[in-house]
Amino acid sequence: MVLIDQSSDIATGVIRRISGSNPSFSVHVLPPIPSPPELASFVSGKVTLRMLQLLRRYNGELERFLRSVIPRRRLRALVVDMFCVDAIDVAARLGVPAYTFFASCASTLAVLTQVPALLAGRRTGLKELGDSQLDFLGVPPVPASHLLRGLLEHPDDERCKAMADVWARCTGTRGVLVNTFEALESWAVQALADPRCVPGRALPPVYCVGPLVCGGAATGAHSAQQLKEIAVGLDRSGHRFLWVIRTPAGTGSDDQDLDAVLPERFLERTEDRGLVVASWAPQAEILRHPSTAAFVTHCGWNSALKSVGAGLPMLCWPLNAEQRMNKVFLTTARQQGMGVGSEMEGCTSTTGLVGAEEVEAKVRLVMESEYGDHLRARVAARREEARAALADGGSSPAAFARFLSDMEGLPEQQQLE
Repeated sequence: MVLIDQSSDIATGVIRRISGSNPSFSVHVLPPIPSPPELASFVSGKVTLRMLQLLRRYNGELERFLRSVIPRRRLRALVVDMFCVDAIDVAARLGVPAYTFFASCASTLAVLTQVPALLAGRRTGLKELGDSQLDFLGVPPVPASHLLRGLLEHPDDERCKAMADVWARCTGTRGVLVNTFEALESWAVQALADPRCVPGRALPPVYCVGPLVCGGAATGAHSAQQLKEIAVGLDRSGHRFLWVIRTPAGTGSDDQDLDAVLPERFLERTEDRGLVVASWAPQAEILRHPSTAAFVTHCGWNSALKSVGAGLPMLCWPLNAEQRMNKVFLTTARQQGMGVGSEMEGCTSTTGLVGAEEVEAKVRLVMESEYGDHLRARVAARREEARAALADGGSSPAAFARFLSDMEGLPEQQQLE
């Protein structure tokens, strides 16, 4: 396993945990490389573009490392992260096939795979479509505004072209490993094998090897005003809660003075039925606890999988990246959706503010109503599907076995000069 150096306690902890729990794995961290000023400082609106450019600069270090180990170890293939698709060029120079690991859901992959064809020939950006519904094979209709921001720009914009190229290259490898299980997204998985998905081009095999979850952390944060609205809504709902609060966005401070960001006496009024935690809490353990009845999620796919695995209905509050698309897939109960959550509608409004009234109403909806019971029943069924998928003989081990079989059937890498 090859990683890019991240001088942080989180990265160090992850590397140590992987190395300690998987003796058969060896982890190599590429040394940091100097970055030009335009890459060192991420410009608002161009974060993904700068990240792709920065990752591309590591190709040389990656190739040098792989060439150094090939004389000692057999190299069958290179599996690259979905944002490291430029490393496919390294695999080609080494004479080995490349596979992609897609960490989000198959439904998002199905949409992103079809977007380049949607952009072809357009003279305006997709942002001009606003909330107009877009139809994609294998998934529920998706509002244009919910696509990744870079893809909303004019087709000639460097951000749009770079992101469209990522998804085209992502499905141009020998196969794609996806962090999902087939029963959860069967329609999207079928679409990725359908010739109509990308007319004129056969897509590679998709291996649904999930659910794979890790202890990663979300990066989003709410404004001070939004925190107060949440507090008022929770107070009025009357239900028990555990609330993890990060420093309000835009404050430039890491201080966690809860009294300063919450309404007056909120902590005192709710101390007998609520727990407010600053910064971080062990999410997976909390979701698995029998007292937990529902989960407010930013719709990051890792968190969504944890919630499905725990059998918890979700209140979906997307913040960034592909989370708004995920929200559509999680909340749609029709044939091509998962139907395991309810949308916090204010977060996708023009103001982006979820009012206290909606917070109270949605908490009551999922906790007190017949609709909440239906959500709970659906996600309980999904939980059993996840368990079956991971069991011996389940769909996910079988998919991983197919991946290994395909990889083992490849010839040795060509002799390197």
